[in-house]
Amino acid sequence: MQTQKQYDIAVVGAGPAGATFARLVGRDRRILLLDGAAGGKPCGGLLSPDAQRALARFDLTLPKEILVDPQIFAVRTVDLKTGAERYYQRLYINLNREKFDRWLLSLLPDNVELVKGRCVGIEKTADGFEIAYVDENGVRRLASAQTLVGADGASSIVRRRFFGDRKVRTYTAIQQWFPSEEGNPFYSCIFDPETSNCCSWSIHKDNYLIFGGAFALQDSRACFERQKAKLAAFGFRLGEPVKTEACLVYRPNRFRSLCCGSDGVYLIGEAAGFISPSSLEGISYAINSAVSLADSFSAKPSRRSAVYRRKTICLRLKLMLKTLKCPFMYTPFLRRIVMWSGLSSMRLHDGPR
Repeated sequence: MQTQKQYDIAVVGAGPAGATFARLVGRDRRILLLDGAAGGKPCGGLLSPDAQRALARFDLTLPKEILVDPQIFAVRTVDLKTGAERYYQRLYINLNREKFDRWLLSLLPDNVELVKGRCVGIEKTADGFEIAYVDENGVRRLASAQTLVGADGASSIVRRRFFGDRKVRTYTAIQQWFPSEEGNPFYSCIFDPETSNCCSWSIHKDNYLIFGGAFALQDSRACFERQKAKLAAFGFRLGEPVKTEACLVYRPNRFRSLCCGSDGVYLIGEAAGFISPSSLEGISYAINSAVSLADSFSAKPSRRSAVYRRKTICLRLKLMLKTLKCPFMYTPFLRRIVMWSGLSSMRLHDGPR
C-alpha cells in the first residue's frame, strides 16, 4: 500500500464523460482522473449528430488521425426474421473510438492527474471519500477526495456502492473485428427477435468489418454466435475474428433508472443511465451530462445535487421520450409495419455509383 494522496475531486472513469468533466470543472481544483480502461469497449465508433453538436459547443475540431474510412451516409436496416431491408439516411462520422478517447484526454489541464488504475474499493469518511485502486503495475494505492464522481459506465463501482437500489435494465454488449476487403462497405442496424430484444450493428473501419450487438445477460455469447451465423444469408462475409470485446451496457426504460447522485457523490454518462434506449448511443449524453455537472460546481456544495438534477431535466426527458420510439423498433409486428411502409427510408439507385 502506497502513501495516500489527497484531491478535491476523484473521477472514476476516463471516457468521454469523465474526461469532459475533468477538463471543465475548473483549474483551481486538484482532480484525480482514474482511467481503468482495459482493452477495447464494444462501440460502433460512430459520432452521431447529437454528439457532433455537443462537441461543437466547445468550438472543437476533430483531428484527422482519429477519422477512419469509409464515411457512410446511410444505414442498412435488416430484420433477420422477416428478411426485410430498408436504407435510412444517417449523418454519422466514422472514427477510431480509442483514438477519440485519447484525444479528449489530451485536452486535460495541468491540475488534472490522469492515473491508469482500476478502482477496487470506496469508503465514505468524515472528510469525504477514500478510493482504493490498483495501478498499471499492480500496486494497490489509496487516494482521498472531498467529492466523488462516477463516470465508469454500466459496470460502475460508484453506482453499485452508493445507489445499488436504483436498478436499470442491463445487457451484455459483444463485438468482434474481422479482416475485410469488402468493395462495397456499409453500416447496418440488425434486428433478430429470436436472439435479442435489442439491436446489433455492423460497420466497416479501414480494413476491418465490425459486428456487435446487445444481448440478455444469460447465454449472451451463445445468442451472439447464433445471430452471427444467420448473417451469411444477407451478404455478410465474416470469417475468423481477430479481436473480441465485451462489456455491460445499460438500456434505461423508466425515470428511476436514471440516477444523478447525491451527498457528494455524482454520476455522469452511462453510469447515471444516460444512454439512448433505442440506439444505445451514449457519447452525446456523456458529454452533455458532464457539462451539466461541471456547471453545477459553481453552486454551493449543499445545492449541487439539486442544480445538477435541474440542469439534466432535458436529458432525462429526452431519454424517456426515446422509450416511446422503442416499440416501433423492437416490437416485431410494429417494426414490420414501419419497414413495409417505407416511412423515412431511401431508395438506392440501381445504376452506376
